[in-house]
Amino acid sequence: MRNEEKYTKFALAREMMETPEILRSFKLDGAEKAAAQIEQAGKLFLTGEGSSRLFPAKNIMAQAMRDGVDIEISTEGAMQAMEYDLSSFVVAAASNSGRTREIILLVKALLEAGHDKILGLTANKDTKLESLANQTFMLSCGTEDAVAATKSVAEQAIFYQALIAKIQGRSLDVASLADACEDALTQTIDESVVKDIAKAPRIYFAGRNDGVAEELTLKTNEITRKSSDFLEGTYLLHGVEEVMNAGEAVILIDPYRSELELIKKFISDGVGAKVIAIATEETIFPTIKVKDVGELATYVFLAAGWNVLVEVGIALGIDLDKPERARKIGNVFAEKD
Repeated sequence: MRNEEKYTKFALAREMMETPEILRSFKLDGAEKAAAQIEQAGKLFLTGEGSSRLFPAKNIMAQAMRDGVDIEISTEGAMQAMEYDLSSFVVAAASNSGRTREIILLVKALLEAGHDKILGLTANKDTKLESLANQTFMLSCGTEDAVAATKSVAEQAIFYQALIAKIQGRSLDVASLADACEDALTQTIDESVVKDIAKAPRIYFAGRNDGVAEELTLKTNEITRKSSDFLEGTYLLHGVEEVMNAGEAVILIDPYRSELELIKKFISDGVGAKVIAIATEETIFPTIKVKDVGELATYVFLAAGWNVLVEVGIALGIDLDKPERARKIGNVFAEKD
């Protein structure tokens, strides 16, 4: 995805390309109180709807587990979260619009129950969320014109990751991350890979439960208008092949190297599915290779996935900015609620 008119005419592509600079210039300002509350509580609950939760929340949950962070981090959609006892958690609620109905209803319910540790994360000023949260953090990315959220997803995620890093007494190498994301977004995707995915009636994403593959599954619906599914962990090898068909596409995100031969045997050779990998090193499958930036690699995998989906959407002649049914704000809060 390069600086050519066939890409830049779409807000979606322009907003994706803004992401590296947003990451490069990111600073965690004014978060001392929030960090202290989280450290004292030892519990953090992250909520949001769709893209505001999948990658931002699951990414930091997975990374915190790898790092052995002594903080319990959980996530759920806001409606289900209303059924939980969150009294001992710091609750972080993300809504770019600041008007997402489910989020506002949850925050109001928490306030009515006497909860006083609610963090809002939004891209808009003077919103309902800001008026209710005990402390609100404003994203620097600005509003998005495309229906599919991109740059905001990355900034939400880096906010959470920087917040936990602050509690650990360290910072993140956002400059190296930004460079790697830019490379992933601008590298040329092999034409045969684009054709295979474009022809596929269904696209599966297989990978860790860290939000990357799941978020790309959602983006596939919004960008390519194709059916998609998220296969967590090694689910790909545990029965789903029974309903897979030849010609469908499977995109592996940073696959477990020990499982590649089995995937070839049962999925590529056995089913006849087209298997592609996004990884930091070559695999036995056609591979979109990206830079390894350690704990921040998930953002680079996500950026490479965006690149692939844009190429597929353009190959299919889709207007990337105008889905027929999907809405930018899925469910808007109204005062009567």
